[in-house]
Amino acid sequence: MNITIDINGKNVSAAIEPRVTLLDFVRDVAGLKGTHAGCEHGVCGACTILLDGEAVRSCLILAAQAEGSQITTIEAVDGTARQPGELSVIQDAFCEAHGLQCGYCTPGMVLAAKTLLQHNPTPSREQVREAISGNMCRCTGYVQIIDAIMLAAERLQGRNQPANGA
Repeated sequence: MNITIDINGKNVSAAIEPRVTLLDFVRDVAGLKGTHAGCEHGVCGACTILLDGEAVRSCLILAAQAEGSQITTIEAVDGTARQPGELSVIQDAFCEAHGLQCGYCTPGMVLAAKTLLQHNPTPSREQVREAISGNMCRCTGYVQIIDAIMLAAERLQGRNQPANGA
């Protein structure tokens, strides 16, 4: 079957088998490797992407089901960066608060955080915990991830700006 999906603002078309997952389409057809394959059962969250603005597990969705939808992957999350190629506010907060170690879960965590902060710009720590509860991390113990998301929320609200204004 032939499908076309808008991924990060670009139409990606391909002839695929009906059984191809959205995860495989993003990685193998679109060539975007930032979306990770983890458990492939929807449990770990490593494959989290945004489907029409909402965080979803791409391993649980068939690519054909996403036709006509807009997909955002980690490669396009720099929308809040000041300059092309810079980190977004959320990505920068993950670095500053040490919210990543091996990095395998980080793209999914960043996209889960992005969805949360779009719906709730001033979440509580408990709301952040709930928002990332479907994303597993084996390295950080989550404290730094929650700190990073709270820092990003502050920065996106114009609070806690870097001292040099950068």
